[in-house]
Amino acid sequence: MIDINEERFFTLVESAFAEIPDELTNLLDNVALFVEDDAPAYDPGLLGLYVGTPLTERDTSYAGAMPDRIMIYRRPTLRICHSEDDVVREVAITVAHEIAHHFGIDDDRLHELGYA
Repeated sequence: MIDINEERFFTLVESAFAEIPDELTNLLDNVALFVEDDAPAYDPGLLGLYVGTPLTERDTSYAGAMPDRIMIYRRPTLRICHSEDDVVREVAITVAHEIAHHFGIDDDRLHELGYA
């Protein structure tokens, strides 16, 4: 396990988000990105989580909804990484993975694309 402080980890998440093509980030609608230390107790090894209504499932009843949330979890990520390069790579995959859920792409398709 590598030790990266909260500030540095947040910077890595911001950098990973910045690497997502503008063509996709410009389409994000009503989404907030968060970094948290720990995953939920029901799945402590979770690296990221999308909570919300994917664009593919929204209809007229979605108006006025609270923002969807993408959470990236620091400690579970650090537990599986051995170097900062590992963290950079894992954060990039996780950020892309959770953004893909916003667009309605499911885990099976993400695994096929290499974003497991």
